[in-house]
Amino acid sequence: MEPLRGADPAGIGGYRLLRRLGAGGMGVVYLARSGGGALTAVKVIRAAHADDPAFRARFRREVETAGRVASPWVVPLLDADPEAESPWLATAFVPGPDLSEAVRECGPLPLASVRFLGARLAEALDAVHAAGLVHRDVKPGNVLLAVDGPRMIDFGIARTPEDTALTASGMVVGSPGFLSPEQAQGRGREIGPASDVFSLGCLLAYAVTGERPFGAGSAPGVLVRTVHEDPDLDGVPAPLLPLLRDCLAKEPGARPGVREVRQALDGGAGGAGEGWLPEAVTRLIARRSTAVLALPAVEATAVSGAGSGAGSGADTVPGGDGARGVTRRRVVVLGSAAGVLAAGGTAAWWTAGRPHRTSAQGGTGPLPRLTLAVHADLSGDARGTGRAQERGVRLAVDHFNSRAGRAFDLALQVHDDAGGTAGAQRIARRLAADARVRAVIGPTTDACAKAAVPLYQKARLPLVSVSVGLVGLSSAGPSVSPSARVYAATRPDDLTLAAPVVAYLVHAVRARRTVLIDDAAEGDTGRQSLGLVDDAVRSPERTTIRRTLAAEDGSAADFRALAESVTAARADAVVFTGGYARTAKLARALLTAGFSGARLATSHALDPRFLTAAGEAAEGWVFAAAFLDPTRVPAARSFVTAYRERFGAAPPWYAAEAYDAALFVARAMTALGASRAERGAVVSRLRETDHRGITKRLRYDATSYQYTNAMYLFRAADGGFRWLGEYRDVIA
Repeated sequence: MEPLRGADPAGIGGYRLLRRLGAGGMGVVYLARSGGGALTAVKVIRAAHADDPAFRARFRREVETAGRVASPWVVPLLDADPEAESPWLATAFVPGPDLSEAVRECGPLPLASVRFLGARLAEALDAVHAAGLVHRDVKPGNVLLAVDGPRMIDFGIARTPEDTALTASGMVVGSPGFLSPEQAQGRGREIGPASDVFSLGCLLAYAVTGERPFGAGSAPGVLVRTVHEDPDLDGVPAPLLPLLRDCLAKEPGARPGVREVRQALDGGAGGAGEGWLPEAVTRLIARRSTAVLALPAVEATAVSGAGSGAGSGADTVPGGDGARGVTRRRVVVLGSAAGVLAAGGTAAWWTAGRPHRTSAQGGTGPLPRLTLAVHADLSGDARGTGRAQERGVRLAVDHFNSRAGRAFDLALQVHDDAGGTAGAQRIARRLAADARVRAVIGPTTDACAKAAVPLYQKARLPLVSVSVGLVGLSSAGPSVSPSARVYAATRPDDLTLAAPVVAYLVHAVRARRTVLIDDAAEGDTGRQSLGLVDDAVRSPERTTIRRTLAAEDGSAADFRALAESVTAARADAVVFTGGYARTAKLARALLTAGFSGARLATSHALDPRFLTAAGEAAEGWVFAAAFLDPTRVPAARSFVTAYRERFGAAPPWYAAEAYDAALFVARAMTALGASRAERGAVVSRLRETDHRGITKRLRYDATSYQYTNAMYLFRAADGGFRWLGEYRDVIA
């Protein structure tokens, strides 16, 4: 809701206007109170359209059609005056989100919720069709969610099947992505009740998967797919698939009727549906209802310089303890909204049991708690990195919760996948089902991230990674997998790390002949990365030679032959893409072969176990990495001190980066506010958040996350790893 503006009337048609609910090209929708105190939504047409006889006739028709439909699942028309100087209509007010907002912020609905949703909407459409009408615009934005069931709205383009006003051949009216093929082709006279069934099928597929069955993109492309291609129903639960396939049949005659749809979904059972929504959506409705409770008294809604309208006509009830009086109308509204909260059953949960602290507004009271989860490898092969990230996040949560004036507290959950993909998927499912969790930091490894991201995407649960180097997941272009949408990487991917390798070869050691060795055991990324190095280094003055170590090659003889090929090529530099164990074997083989040139590897080999396995052969190797040594960074001094005090040692790699990632998420949540920090909203807000942390600046541009000064070089020296710094500083 937004405050009224100076040009807004104080009232219209006996309704006192309270807030703006929305505005579009046709007019403005206000939250208002009737003379009896009931909340209403009043739609007022703009003056420019009111002067158009054709538009006024269309609005008159909307009023007439909306008034003909009687169903508990259709928002009722309460009053209207299409002949007024500024035509208007009033409907009951539903303090809940529309379906598109609920899915965007809270993720797809569970199957049971979708079955109830579909059955009630089919019942609503049955009433629409019984009134001799076709809705023509069944879409998520026209379905409001309430604690007892959905409500269908907007009869602006509803018509009788024989009405020629919107059935001219070739005219496409409605919302692409939720139109039937006959609508998409402008076959106006064929648009009947079966068209609404097709749209309902699209809506239910969206509700249960979060994706439109005919995709997104340009309207023409969506319309073409609607007419000529099969719907994409991946992700639709098996019990719902047969019905949705029937609803989405291309020919109207092949689709079921709305009564068949209702019977298939709930056997024809009706009644109230308290508890039909997942908890996150119920909380969203409760917060909207709470906002209604906070509305000012009628006298406070007068707009300075506003046009004349309905008078307040309200009696004042004195408030105790010197409080401002409230009106009898406000008492009526309080009772109505309190009933909604009671039905939702979540308002008390949201604040109960919280310790009283000073809020950002200066008062005292319980702060809401928003839960952040760590998904990491704490007991597997990458446990060192996983534990570092867990500890970094813990310090970030402690730091955030110590801030004065914060609007909420952060709670923390920690989950161990032991480095296995099955464990990663199990944790992702658990966190996806836990409505308290608003964002996840992790996982630790590429394989676990690849396994878990689709599950987090399905739940619209933000996933912020710290150590994952997978390529492409954090992009957002139109060709990128939908799994990218919830995923935010806070480090450059592995291909990007070709830049410091190139810079070191060209500027630091001025290599003339470089052997580039791809370790096939590491997959395609190493080969692609070396391709980038090859293209950047090779020139008339510099030669590159490509080699591949097969995944099955691993004997001492294999590495000896590889090292001898390097010396035979008279190379002065070598780059290898293997992990720590195979890099150690190559290091020993190169030392035995007498190679003394520059030796470079990626962060896959930057592991203390490399030092142990390679022994003296480790000396001098240089590694490109996406993490820094926080003990060498002035901006991280307070973090290093806090880490030492808490854990008794210097912070390891990736601890500081995890600290930044957690505060990056907290910054996005703070911008939203505790009441709006649902999962989908956090996903969107992260892309609008510019966070300057102790390790790097995190921000998003038009296609991907950007990282300022976030690629580094390390050298093995004296039995340890020495941080050389940001690579551009090293070569300067």
